[in-house]
Amino acid sequence: MRLIILCLSFLLVLIQYPLWLGKGGWFKVWELDRQVQLAHKKNDELKERNAKLASEVDDLKQSKGAVEERARFELGMIKQNEIFVQLLDGSSGKPANAVNPNPYMPGSGQPNSVSIPANAPAGGARAATR
Repeated sequence: MRLIILCLSFLLVLIQYPLWLGKGGWFKVWELDRQVQLAHKKNDELKERNAKLASEVDDLKQSKGAVEERARFELGMIKQNEIFVQLLDGSSGKPANAVNPNPYMPGSGQPNSVSIPANAPAGGARAATR
């Protein structure tokens, strides 16, 4: 009788092995489920990013103001007959709080740079025409 119980226990463990540790076992299913959840999360983030980009593309297609803003801040462009004014730090003579210290790209995202029409007074700031 003892031998029969031992054989049946062994068979039970042998049958359970593929269920838990086999190719399609629970551990593999749990791992794949975790990977699917991560993929869904990443897809949601990418969908949100795509929606923002699509909105930006629509804005650029519809209005010239958005294109002008991009040209001013990212490329450092100014309109014809405008004067570029850049505030300098008094002690070093460098642009104060400059994001991009490249002197050949004025107005490229620098918070202290501004373009004004050529007929406006420049005040005490250093001005350069383009």
